[in-house]
Amino acid sequence: MNNLTLVKPLLSHKIDAEAFKQEFFDCGETIINGSALLDQMEYDEWLINTDNNRSADTVRNDWVVADTFFAVRKSDNKIIGIIDIRHNLNNEFLTLYGGHIGYAVRPAERRKGYASEMLGMACQYAKSLGLDNVMLGCYSDNTASVKTIEKCGGILTEQKPYADGKPMRIYHISLK
Repeated sequence: MNNLTLVKPLLSHKIDAEAFKQEFFDCGETIINGSALLDQMEYDEWLINTDNNRSADTVRNDWVVADTFFAVRKSDNKIIGIIDIRHNLNNEFLTLYGGHIGYAVRPAERRKGYASEMLGMACQYAKSLGLDNVMLGCYSDNTASVKTIEKCGGILTEQKPYADGKPMRIYHISLK
């Protein structure tokens, strides 16, 4: 597949990004994984946050340097997903649960292969950062994420309860 491109969020994406976010909320999903807090912020504030996260000089004290991208479908420029690629795991939450890569596909576009394409592109990007291995976490009952991660070479390395008590899986993908 080569249907998507990773795009740095810009002010010009505001209307589309707000519709993307609202689609999750309309489906009862209050957390958008890999969104760098888009689910908790207004777009303009979030845009500043993601820009700040790109540099060690400006990243929040409670986070790590990370690049957040929209996965945009080439044929119609629709935001299909979002992906956050963290340069390191120098954060307790990321070390325990979140890993190097977090991602989400908008509800209406799921089960079309986009998650695998997004994760593949994220792994290529992480490799370009010099990472040899990436960690990802997902809930054990999230069959779609389990299949996506395993399809992209994920090796299950740990099963444990998440902070909310629900069982989760930790995977590693070799980028060598």
